[in-house]
Formats: sequence, structure tokens, C-alpha cells
Amino acid sequence: MFEKNGYEVLPMASTTKIMTLLVVLEHTEPTDVVTVSKNAARQPDVQLNMNTGEQYYVKDLCYSLMLESHNDTAVALAEHVGGTTEGFAELMNAKARALGAYSANFVTPNGLDAEGHGISAADLAKIAAYAITVEEFLEITNTQSHTFTELTKGTSHTVNNKNAFLSMMEGAIGVKTGFTGKAGYCFVGAVKREDRILVS
Repeated sequence: MFEKNGYEVLPMASTTKIMTLLVVLEHTEPTDVVTVSKNAARQPDVQLNMNTGEQYYVKDLCYSLMLESHNDTAVALAEHVGGTTEGFAELMNAKARALGAYSANFVTPNGLDAEGHGISAADLAKIAAYAITVEEFLEITNTQSHTFTELTKGTSHTVNNKNAFLSMMEGAIGVKTGFTGKAGYCFVGAVKREDRILVS
């Protein structure tokens, strides 16, 4: 309906996690157990503050990933699915191609600034338009709060949805916010109307 610089490839910060969640949902079961690596545990803010060796269910980490945008969670999930973050990035890029998002080049699972990590707004919207057709994706991203426990020590965590857009506009159904120094403020939104769904 409208575009401005729609095909310029730019860094996209944590809107990256839309693809991270899609790939995780395709390659795991909710009750799969993720063991946290040293690499995942040392990721910079924003984080769940995981420790090396801790274990979590995939389904719980999906809420941590999308509601509070935790960078350590993104890496823990990526390593669980792809073996390494590089292996996971290959899966992300393959999925982007399958969706026709040819400008996409995913390097990290969390969207932290990295050389070559970028996408166009048009392709990010294309990925989001697909994502909101996935029932589990919508269920996670539209949840206001989720409480879960770490499996080895039983430590309790509560994550709250940081996407203010969900309560700002009638019919809002997502999708994801993001910020890094290089990317600036990023936003992917979707609104349900009687006759259509609009994605920005």
C-alpha cells in the first residue's frame, strides 16, 4: 500500500527474532530441553541472565525470546537447533529464501550488530506476514506475561511483553520491536481489521 526506501538493506536489531522464533518452532518440540552454553550465558543485555549448564524447555525460552527480547536466550535456542549460531544462521537464511525474502542476510540469532546482518523493510514485512499465520507464533507474541522455572535448580522467571503497540491500537496483533546502536529503533507491526490484516 505504501513504501519508503522499502528495498534498502539495513540492520534490523531484534526484529531478527521473528525469524529466530519461526526457525525454532519448525525444528523443535515445546518440551525439548535446552542446555545453556558458556557462549549463550555471556551475551550482552538485554538478557534472561542464564548461567552455563542451566536447562530450560524450548517453549519457555520462546516467551523469553519474544516478550523481553533476551539475547542470551536467542543464542541458547540457536545453538540447540543449529549446533552453532552459524549453523542456525544458515537455517534462517534458507527460510528467508523460501519465503521470497531475498535481501535477507542473517548472521546472528538475536540481531546484535554484526557485519553483513541486514534486510530490507519490504522483506521483513514479508517474513512478518508469514509469521502471523503461524498459530504458535501469534500465541507467544500476544501473551502479556509468562512464568516458568529453570529445570536443574527450579529458579523461577517471569517475562512480560515489552511491545507497547499491542495495547495502543485496536486490533493490534504484534509483532516485534528492536534497538541497537547501528540499527536505531526498529518496529514491525500487524493490525487485524474486519476485511484484512495490515503488516508494516
